[in-house]
Amino acid sequence: MSIKRWQLSVSALCLVLVVAMVTPVAVAKSADTKSVEAAIKKLEMDSIKADMAGQNGSWMKEHNTSDYTMGTSWGAWEANDELQKDAADTAHNKSTRRDISDMKVSVYGNHTAIARYKESYDLMIKGEHRARTILTTDTWVNENGAWKLAASHSSQADQKIGD
Repeated sequence: MSIKRWQLSVSALCLVLVVAMVTPVAVAKSADTKSVEAAIKKLEMDSIKADMAGQNGSWMKEHNTSDYTMGTSWGAWEANDELQKDAADTAHNKSTRRDISDMKVSVYGNHTAIARYKESYDLMIKGEHRARTILTTDTWVNENGAWKLAASHSSQADQKIGD
């Protein structure tokens, strides 16, 4: 066997070994990402189900970080404790419609995921009727194996500059 042929064989063997080692890692990362995406999408939908059933407060206690903060499409910051207090006051806070569409989830490593979606809602918040379509970004963090909502921010969809 010539030296050139031997070098080519060794190079081909090295390439095969590298591909054999990298492929399972890439497939595993892809599978992990898909399972996290599915888990976050399910949590987002479960949040809506809980809200529509009047159980938003208990859902938030289980699934929000202690320092969760929401930036509303009405231009206000709302802290976790205030949101849970409002959720307990079902006479002045309730949802009659919440529809999510166009959800996309991005996963960053093992501890962070971002969900982005469009939502149309009809709610009563602190006794005031509110209905609109919004764009929302939710930041999820993995706390000891459980995905928790750390922050949300929404803006009014299809709003023209100057509106």
